[in-house]
Amino acid sequence: MDLGDDVTEFRFLIRDRAGQFTASFDAILADVDIRVAKTSPHCPRANCIAERFVRTVRAELTDRMLIFGERHLRAVLAEYVRHYNGRRPHRARELRPPRSSHPVANLSHKRIKTRPVLDGLINEYERAA
Repeated sequence: MDLGDDVTEFRFLIRDRAGQFTASFDAILADVDIRVAKTSPHCPRANCIAERFVRTVRAELTDRMLIFGERHLRAVLAEYVRHYNGRRPHRARELRPPRSSHPVANLSHKRIKTRPVLDGLINEYERAA
């Protein structure tokens, strides 16, 4: 892919240790001042986990919102990461979030309280008192 002048905006490339990446690949990136960071050999699935998170952020957030600059993007991502780790259900964790600060909402309960996140783009649910 030809990035043209945009290549100067990249500073890092995170990649796995797959055999298709040769030393010449890293040398080309070094020539344009892009530092290559390889995923840890002790965590071979790190790349797929990162790719899954990026796909989720795109599908649930950035594809649905107009971002007005880096400051806005950082603020929006910080709020989304708080939601993703604190309240968003994850299938692999039996619908529990990674770092839950609240109990899992029982949606069969008759009274459910909704809390909008990111101005209503996403909602969080819990039992009403």
